[in-house]
Amino acid sequence: MINMSFFVYICQFINLLYLRNTLMFIVTNGTLAVLLCVVTMLCWGSWGNTQKLAGKSWRYELFYWDYCVGILLFSLLLGFTLGSHGEQGQPFVENLMQMDGKLVMSALAGGAIFNAANILLIAAVSISGLAIAWPIGLGIALVLGVFLNYMLAPTGHPVLLSLGVGLVLASVVCNGIASGKCSKSSGVGFSKKGLAFTVISGILMGIFYPLVAKAMDLEHTTPEAGMGTPYTAFFLCTLGAFLSNFVFGTVAMKHPVSGEPVSYADYFKGNLPTHLVGVLGGCIWGLGTALSYICSCKDANLGPAISYALGQGSPMIAALWGIFIWKEFKGSDSSVKALLAGMFVTFLLGVAVIIMARS
Repeated sequence: MINMSFFVYICQFINLLYLRNTLMFIVTNGTLAVLLCVVTMLCWGSWGNTQKLAGKSWRYELFYWDYCVGILLFSLLLGFTLGSHGEQGQPFVENLMQMDGKLVMSALAGGAIFNAANILLIAAVSISGLAIAWPIGLGIALVLGVFLNYMLAPTGHPVLLSLGVGLVLASVVCNGIASGKCSKSSGVGFSKKGLAFTVISGILMGIFYPLVAKAMDLEHTTPEAGMGTPYTAFFLCTLGAFLSNFVFGTVAMKHPVSGEPVSYADYFKGNLPTHLVGVLGGCIWGLGTALSYICSCKDANLGPAISYALGQGSPMIAALWGIFIWKEFKGSDSSVKALLAGMFVTFLLGVAVIIMARS
């Protein structure tokens, strides 16, 4: 296993050598914030490709451990670099040491909840298929997440934001139906267990982001005493996900929805390139999530609701990978092509309206 203390020492050494300022990098320009949220969308919709690259012989339950390691290591790297370099704010370690215990627990809980939601969604897809699990789970996450984030920090025009979310939700539904029509698997369909996993996953996915956002001060230039910066909140989120995987990941390994159980011995049999692919997947997701939190500041005129909503257009990015790279829709009939066309039209309109919702 990777020695976490050694990694932290290396990051501190790099920090001392190269970074002269002792504050942090923040985003206050609205246009830049929107562009970085598009990067979030790209990252959230692309990290899953690394699981495909890991190979069919490397089970998802094993890949997921590398993914969790990746997001944790990336959060540390970001904290000791961008989180400790700039002209405003508060440096990573200093901010982490002064955070209120309740807010620390909120961010840790957010990470653990995200982890549970991710694992449940994968299980739901295995039981019920993409056509049911994907649109219902991500649809619930999108609507609930935007609502809770808006309640936390009401930024943006509520009517336009709701309309944009509705359009993105419609694109997610089109994506799920099209994927279901093209699914080559058999024996999947309606299942009470699969539906339960889907609904619970969607609820948890919608809750995790505001729990983490609650732990940080949205006025990033002058963080209030006891509150975190985006860098510390993100680090605690990834730490919560990593630690919780000793419970959730172990259960998934011992009681998989499909296939035979796997063990930790199986994990350590994996070669270095396979492990690194999983770590890369975690870094890609981590970059997107970190940017989403960094861009949610009030000075950028986004807020967590808009920042989260833009990132949740990620299923369309995943669909683009499926269409042009993995050829998952090759040979599909006209109804699937119509659904895909509708998916992209509603998605682009939704993103445009969400951007217009900035007040």
